[in-house]
Formats: sequence, C-alpha cells, structure tokens
Amino acid sequence: MKLLPRSAFGQTVFLVGSLLLINQIVSYLVVIVYLFEPTYQQINILMANQVKVLFIGEEKGYRIPAELSRDFIEATNIEVLTQREAEWQGLNNAPRYPYFSEQMSRELGGPAEVRISQNERSFFWVRPPQAPDYWVKIPLDGFEQKSFSPLVIYLVVIGILSVAGGWFFARQLNRPLKALQHAAEEVGRGEFPERLQERGSEEITAVTRAFNHMSAGIQQLEKDRSLLMAGVSHDLRTPLTRIRLATEMMSESDEFLKDGIVNDIEDMNAIIDQFMEFIRHHKLEEMEPANLNNLIQDVADSEHLNKNRVFDLNLAANLPEFLMRPVAIKRVIGNLVENALRYSDGNILVNTSFDLEKRQVWFEVADSGPGIPEKDLERLFEPFTQGDAARGGEGSGLGLAIIKKIVDMHKGLVMLENREHGGLKAKVMLPLVMDAQPKEVS
Repeated sequence: MKLLPRSAFGQTVFLVGSLLLINQIVSYLVVIVYLFEPTYQQINILMANQVKVLFIGEEKGYRIPAELSRDFIEATNIEVLTQREAEWQGLNNAPRYPYFSEQMSRELGGPAEVRISQNERSFFWVRPPQAPDYWVKIPLDGFEQKSFSPLVIYLVVIGILSVAGGWFFARQLNRPLKALQHAAEEVGRGEFPERLQERGSEEITAVTRAFNHMSAGIQQLEKDRSLLMAGVSHDLRTPLTRIRLATEMMSESDEFLKDGIVNDIEDMNAIIDQFMEFIRHHKLEEMEPANLNNLIQDVADSEHLNKNRVFDLNLAANLPEFLMRPVAIKRVIGNLVENALRYSDGNILVNTSFDLEKRQVWFEVADSGPGIPEKDLERLFEPFTQGDAARGGEGSGLGLAIIKKIVDMHKGLVMLENREHGGLKAKVMLPLVMDAQPKEVS
C-alpha cells in the first residue's frame, strides 16, 4: 500500500504506534467494562432502591406514604416533584441517559426515565412507573460527567510517551543505517568519507565494519590505479618525446612521413591526457562561487578563435553564482562543445537557465549532426564507449565518462537526447548551492 511508509524508520514507528494504539483501545474498553460499568450499575441499583422505599406498600395508585416519605426525605434530601415543579427546578436542562433508563426500568419493573443534571451539584431525576406524573429528584454527590477525563488523560499521556519512546528507539536504530547510506553515495561519486563508527546492534555493526573494509579497499585500488596510470603515462611520454625529436632530424624528402608520425604522436598524447583526466581527482579542487555564463562564454570564445565556428548563445540573464569546481565544470562544457564541433558542421546552440524554487541551474549544448541511436544514449556514459555507427570512432571513448564523473561529483545530472529535427542535445543540471559564508569586506 502507498499509505504505508517505505523506510525502515517509518515502518518501525508505524508498527510501534499501531500496537500502542491497539493496546490503548483495549485498555480503555477493559476499564469501561470492568470498572466503570459495574460502578454505574451499583449507582443505578442504589437509586432504584431509594425510589422503591418511597413507594413501599403502594402497588397501585400514586399516593405516597406520608410518614415514611417525610422522614425518608428529611434524611436523604430526596424530593418528589410534579412535572411543573421539576421543570421549574431545571428538569429540561438535564439530558436523558438511555443506559440508566433501561436499567432503572428493569429494577422498578416498568418503564422509567432517568435524567442527570450536573451543575454545582449532581442530581438524578427519575420518573418511576409507580408514579408517572411525578419526578424523584435524588442528590448524587461525587458523580461528574468528566469522571472519564483522568482515564483518558492517562491513556493519552502513556500513548504519547510510548510513541515518543518508540520514535527515539527507531531513530537510534536507523541512524547508523542513514550514515551508511550517505557514505555509500559518496563512495559511488568517487569520494571516500571518514571511517564510520561501528555502533548499533550486532547486525548493523557487522554491516558497518564490512562497509569500512570495502571502502578502504576501493580507496586503495583507486590509489593503485592512479599510480599505475601515472607511471604508464610517464613511461610512454618519454619514448614519444624521443620519437618526436627523431622526426625533427628527418630529411626534407621524408616530410610526408614526418607529418604522419607527428600526428600519431599528438593523438597518442591526447589519449594519454584523457586517461589521466579520467582518473584525476577533481574533488581536490576547492568549491567556490562562480558564474556558469562566464565559463560558457570563455569556452565559446576560445573555440571560435581556434576553429572559426559560430555559437548561438542563449544565456539566462541574472544567472546566480553558485558553489562549483570551476575548472572541472569548464572541462564538462569544453568536452560537450568539442563533441558538438566534431560531429556537426552547423552552428552550436548553448542555453542556460535556472529555477530558484527547485534550486537548480542547467545548461544545454546542441548540435545539428547525425545524432545517436536511442538504445546507445545511456551506454555512451560508460568508459571506452563510442557511438561508432553514427558518430565515428575518434578518441578514446572517455569524454562522456569524464563528464558524468564530474557532474556526479557535483550531485547533478547529465542527459543526452536526440533533437527532433536532427542532432544531439546534452543537458546538464546542477544543484544551486549558494555560498552560506558571507565574504569579509576588507
């Protein structure tokens, strides 16, 4: 059911609260049935016996024994009133009680009506079957309608305390799981948090310990990979440099061969640079406020000068600055623009926008090239993957993987979509995180 909570914390609180609610309802009913109902029955029997005393020996007619009644009334403060006298003393303001009326009818052997008035003093009003034209007014000290209040207050307080205790218990139980969730998300983004505290139940402690071992192992593998790639890069660049120097000493008759070798060396260096870029820890760059429009303008100006391509920039006005790693985001923009330039000949369209309510900033880079088959869109974000059929086979296949890694690091989202009239559109959405610390003015 959609109404039921999905989290372990919510389910635990819901279970504890439901069980306590059932317990409170059962307790309330038990108290009513076994405590209040017998008490009220005793009260009703006592009132019925007092009414019977008023009519001793009067099996028929409505005459009240004068001597007995006078002495009994003086001793008990019971009054026998006519309908008009009873109404004058507040009968109409006394609500009728069907439960007492039914019991009184059984005790007196005929239809009786019971009303109870509660002002400064409580009174039983009884219309007995022996004298239907009279009302017997019986004082009843200590009977109050709010006598249920202490029970209700007790049950409510106990319920609130129990639910609060269950909530606190569930919160303490689920806090390590929440920390484990956040840590797992950070590891998924390529960040490695501090070692988690191993606390909680035995099962949660075991899971946390296993996660710490896993995180440490992944971090060590990441370091080994970076060291390996750095070593390979260094070892490859040295002979490439020698080959480049050797080509410079080639004769002019081998100029065509020299150009081919130089181009191959530049391609190999570019591939090595992409390998290094993929394993580089962009998180080492500090987060700082920057304007996305300025970064896009810088990339567009640079590419326009180098390749003489036209950019249609539709940059949102008053785009707010937000926290980012500017160099890493600029690389994302550059990689997307480079792909658009490589696979299309027309103008490159770049849009920016933001939504303060959703706390998001996004930009789009669109080209007019051949596009990519729909089934390959998600696959292109995997390392060493290319859209060979539609986009050619140049490069190492790490460009989009690098983009996704940087965007994930910023807790953003990147999507590829084929345009309706041809071409590919890449959209990057980033969270609008403002600088919480005001800058000091010197």
